[in-house]
Amino acid sequence: MPQTKSEEEKTLPSTPIKSLEPSWSNVPNKLQLAVLSCSRLVDFWQMASLQSYMVYQLRSFDPALPDSAISHQAGVLQGSFTAAQIVTSVLWGRAADSPSVGRKNVLLIGLVGTGISCLGVAFSGTFWQATVWRLLGGAINGTIGATRTMVAETVEKRWHSRAFLLLPLAFNVANILGPVVGGLLVDPVGTYPATFGRNSTFGGKDGVLWMRSFPYALPSILCALLLFLEAIVVVVFLHETLPTRHGIRGPGHHLKEMYDGIMSVLRNRHGRQQGYELLKREESSDRSSAGVKEALGEKAEDATHAPFLPFRMIWTSNVLWTLLSIAIFDFHMGAFAGLWIIFLSTRRAEERELSRRVVDAIHFTGGLSFQPPKIGLALAILGLAGLCLQIVLYPWANRRFGLMRCFRCSLFLFPIAYLLAPYISLLPSSTPPPLPASGIWIWLGILFVLVFQVIARTFALPASIILVNNSTPHPSVLGTIHGVGQSVSSALRTIGPIASGYWYGIGLRHDMVGMSWWIVGAVSGFGCVASFWVRNGSGHETTLPRNGKPQSEA
Repeated sequence: MPQTKSEEEKTLPSTPIKSLEPSWSNVPNKLQLAVLSCSRLVDFWQMASLQSYMVYQLRSFDPALPDSAISHQAGVLQGSFTAAQIVTSVLWGRAADSPSVGRKNVLLIGLVGTGISCLGVAFSGTFWQATVWRLLGGAINGTIGATRTMVAETVEKRWHSRAFLLLPLAFNVANILGPVVGGLLVDPVGTYPATFGRNSTFGGKDGVLWMRSFPYALPSILCALLLFLEAIVVVVFLHETLPTRHGIRGPGHHLKEMYDGIMSVLRNRHGRQQGYELLKREESSDRSSAGVKEALGEKAEDATHAPFLPFRMIWTSNVLWTLLSIAIFDFHMGAFAGLWIIFLSTRRAEERELSRRVVDAIHFTGGLSFQPPKIGLALAILGLAGLCLQIVLYPWANRRFGLMRCFRCSLFLFPIAYLLAPYISLLPSSTPPPLPASGIWIWLGILFVLVFQVIARTFALPASIILVNNSTPHPSVLGTIHGVGQSVSSALRTIGPIASGYWYGIGLRHDMVGMSWWIVGAVSGFGCVASFWVRNGSGHETTLPRNGKPQSEA
């Protein structure tokens, strides 16, 4: 009987691929990686979009509140999502490793649950309602750990430097587009009166009533729709990578069969062998599962009975050092994200006031006094620069110098950026007559500081994901390790903005606008030191024979 291969089987790593030098063109399982990257894109989109109008939505709940109270509420609302993940990420990681749930179901639950929470925020009428919905969204969201785990299992290790780079790329794209699109959709009745206002195309006599009652709902509704659409894509196109669930038919199995059948007819690849396709579906699925297990270094016949490493035994020294280094990294990255927006919007000291209050290189005050459009431009520069560097520079440097050298060297650029950032406020806001652009020195200062921060982030972010993945002592707890990593990341990215904002307020009161920046820089310096105890693991440091007793590999 003629032999045919399913579409899934053709995407799996095979012997000829092993002889190729890893590159973007020969990365296997491109469709799977695309689906996972889109999951990361829509997941962060809802967070980035909210930042563009969050303060205005909170102010609409109670216009009488002072700006100080609104700022506090904004910090709580922004941090509630990640705060809930501190508790639940490890649980979702364990669920992703469990044969009864698996990676794909954790990802689906996270996408759908987060979409529902976006709808709740869209139609909230008070600060506490919005906060509860954000807490629920964060608690049910285990997408980061599941996505990273599936990326690791979709391609062989030698393609990890490129495959894991797709997740930060998706992060940057969402960081650019989310706030821009969200800002454009705010208050559609007032922004687009001819379309949604009174006597408009869709508004009728009184305008679109729900848009008038909830002027900040439309961006969140779009986020929910994107999340639900991606959930459908995951159901239809994404394959489960947990070996113990390869034989289980998911809710999208029949849809996937229909899609494969239609595409095979359109491509005319099987010809007269199409009649055997349905008879060979189960056999093909078994061979595909075996191929995934082989790519992971597991024997196919043992995968369904693979022992599960106990939770108490995952805490190897490399796991702990890696988590510590990543915790410090996430702390100052979260602190920078909060500080940068506050610093850009802080009132700029007048020239005569500045000359009177600058005592030395430490005692000075004032920010840049940017309005929202300029803040958006500054954030877009940050995202665009990171996007370009990650596509062009990172793969070459990682291949040329190695993962660990790139990771450690990049960490030393963070303290430089944080040390120099507050001095931008001392640059003149006007330019000499030959130069027509106003504030050119400030923009040059911004670009100079962002060069250090963006280059450092470009190398450190994908490397941190790979190092957490490779620190796993055994493949059976890969989802758990990524869940722990997400929990640590959520905790420190929640604490970072809160702590840095508190330090920033103290510094302003003492004419030391740089105090918070320099404390964050000192913390990032500890991260440089901790990185020298981190090593790039193999992911198989502990072997589990059939008797279930773990042994360390020699």
